[in-house]
Amino acid sequence: MAEPQRAKLQDETPVGGAKFLIVEARYYDSIGAMLLEGATAALEKAGATWEIVNVPGALEIPSAIVIASDVSRDPYAGAIALGCVIRGETYHFEIVAGESSRALMDISVSLPMPIGNGILTVENEEQAIVRADPKQGDKGGDAARAALSLFRLSQRGND
Repeated sequence: MAEPQRAKLQDETPVGGAKFLIVEARYYDSIGAMLLEGATAALEKAGATWEIVNVPGALEIPSAIVIASDVSRDPYAGAIALGCVIRGETYHFEIVAGESSRALMDISVSLPMPIGNGILTVENEEQAIVRADPKQGDKGGDAARAALSLFRLSQRGND
């Protein structure tokens, strides 16, 4: 079976210091560190700035995005959600994975705010490491690039 290929973004225009919010759940610290490394590298490459907010788990990420957006003096250009949910023996995995994703989609269309979803939902720690590592799956970088792409799309009418 062929390996999936990361799509090349058509627009890599620098974003001129646009400020992004990164909300990370550090329930799995080493995985979170890799996700954050990938996300900040992508933002830095695009010329963006960022602010980081930490929350206990993936379910708190959507609320933190809304709260931080409400209290910020300067509006965020977008947000990046970073975290990891590893399947266990109970139904908790399905609840956390589904509800965090649904809530992110709800707020992305209601605010509206570009949001990159970098919450990993995996079967085990090995899968999480492969996906989080910037030298392998780079899902933190992918989430940041998704938010950047949506931000650039939102700016097209401002040219």
